[in-house]
Amino acid sequence: MCVICNASVLCPPTNNTIIYIHISISSSIEKEIEMTGKAAMKLVRLRGLPILQQLHLEEQLLRTSSDNWCLINDGTISPAIVMGLSGKISELVEVKSVLRDHIPIIRRFTGGGTVVVDHDTIFVTLICNKDAVSNVQPFPRPIMSWSGLLYNKVFEGVADFHLRENDYVFGDRKFGGNAQSITKHRWVHHTSFLWDYEAKNMSYLKLPSKAPEYRLTRGHVEFIRGMKDYLARSEFIERTIKAIGAQFSVKPISLESIDIPSASEFVHTTKLLTEQEIQEACNVQT
Repeated sequence: MCVICNASVLCPPTNNTIIYIHISISSSIEKEIEMTGKAAMKLVRLRGLPILQQLHLEEQLLRTSSDNWCLINDGTISPAIVMGLSGKISELVEVKSVLRDHIPIIRRFTGGGTVVVDHDTIFVTLICNKDAVSNVQPFPRPIMSWSGLLYNKVFEGVADFHLRENDYVFGDRKFGGNAQSITKHRWVHHTSFLWDYEAKNMSYLKLPSKAPEYRLTRGHVEFIRGMKDYLARSEFIERTIKAIGAQFSVKPISLESIDIPSASEFVHTTKLLTEQEIQEACNVQT
């Protein structure tokens, strides 16, 4: 797996078919803030949830829930390529290799770049009401800056962590790619963290035409780094939960207990691309 450099184009979704948008904070959240000084946040810990299912869940929670959420998914069951909302297959993916190896391509509901994910990717998603985090305006840069401070606590004393041009890095090597979507009353900030990666999977991604300055001319191998060299994956997850708990009143819940509309009542922006769509991109490349 790898996370390429342009993983931070930040744009709101444009799909007009979404039919459920909650615009007020629930009374339970208001009560929690009053009692503890912290907004309530529901924590869902997952392991091996397919990335398409995870993205569908995130999109529904953003659109149909008035609660704050943290989703942590420890790996996805099989490799997949995930593109941002406006990404073009022919410009980002080596299409012939993808077709040959039957690698699925997903277009997600958030902006950002293209990633290859698998069982060694750890996903952390934060879905919040616009006033859930004090002194953070619901715009891309303030949210990104706040997230950098949050993860600085996670990696404190562990590694040389920095937020650089919307990427999470150790030194000058990227290990976390971010994307966002911001609606009128809510926002989502989600990250794909490299625990480890398989070098062969990098061949599915083209070198990006737009790259952050700090990447220079480095290829994928020289640009990225896995977290496994710094801490155990279980320790990373526990540190993340602790850092979130310092800012929110966290309530763990199970996936099964989430009350969301059925799939038939909700139109997802996130979708699995068809073989025909991928083949058409292949024709453009050739």
